[in-house]
Amino acid sequence: MDGTVRQIYRAIISMMNMPRFKEKLYKWIFTILAFASLFFLVGIVLVLIKEGLPIFQKVSFSEFIFGRYWYPTYNPAEFGILPLILASIWVTFGAVMVCLPLGVGSALYLNELAGPRQKAVLKPIIELLASIPSVVFGFFGMVVLTPFLQEIFHLPTGLTALNASIILGIMATPTVCSIAEDALNYVPNAFREASFAVGATRWQTLIKVVIPAAGSGISTAVILGMSRAVGETMTVLMVAGGAAVIPHTFLEPVRPMTAAIAAEMGEAPIGGGHYHALFAIALVLFVITFLFNIVAELISRRFRIKLGLSG
Repeated sequence: MDGTVRQIYRAIISMMNMPRFKEKLYKWIFTILAFASLFFLVGIVLVLIKEGLPIFQKVSFSEFIFGRYWYPTYNPAEFGILPLILASIWVTFGAVMVCLPLGVGSALYLNELAGPRQKAVLKPIIELLASIPSVVFGFFGMVVLTPFLQEIFHLPTGLTALNASIILGIMATPTVCSIAEDALNYVPNAFREASFAVGATRWQTLIKVVIPAAGSGISTAVILGMSRAVGETMTVLMVAGGAAVIPHTFLEPVRPMTAAIAAEMGEAPIGGGHYHALFAIALVLFVITFLFNIVAELISRRFRIKLGLSG
């Protein structure tokens, strides 16, 4: 009889401890998954450093960054990536000029002006753009936009920085729109009501109250849109023209850093100078996008603290 009671008591204690065990198990599982992301990030950085730094045994850092000529297969080879950096800057700047009015304007309309039915139709359509593969955007740029730009501007080729900027701007629009709309949603309605109470019109409230209050969130949206544009590969490889020269206008073919890596990695001998130079370009690109994301996170955190949403 005493043995049976002890067994029942142990079973009850075991059942009482089971939720704690599951809770600890889940905690460890999610902790491992979280640190796995950090592990992969550190691994990527270490590989980029290991494979990219040897190029500086052949060329100095300043010559690599500010060199005007990219001829990695010539003899002697020249590893100046300034044309590639400037091409990425030109294309990213042009993409921002496209996605900023489209993305922010769409967010303002959806959040402030559109009715429930319009919002139910327009928002899924805008977000659907984010699910379209980049190669499809590239085909659209090659087949539709390239002949159009070539005819309008009387160019020898329509594969230019302008072509890439327009396509990348359209691709970044869903990101900018989604984050900007979230920022506008966080603006308290009391701000709008106070503005209306002092006699401001809807337009004045939108321009002078809502947008400044959501300014940090909108800035975050634009920076993340820039990150999407500067890191895109397939589209710029297809529509930018592929010329590794310093651009002077948007109507010239260019070769951004991502396009150079994608186009040349397959022909670069492993362990050679060209191979290490491409990894060094990837390291520079990683640093640029990493800084973009840090700035976006700092602005977003400032935005949350400003509105009392940090915790």
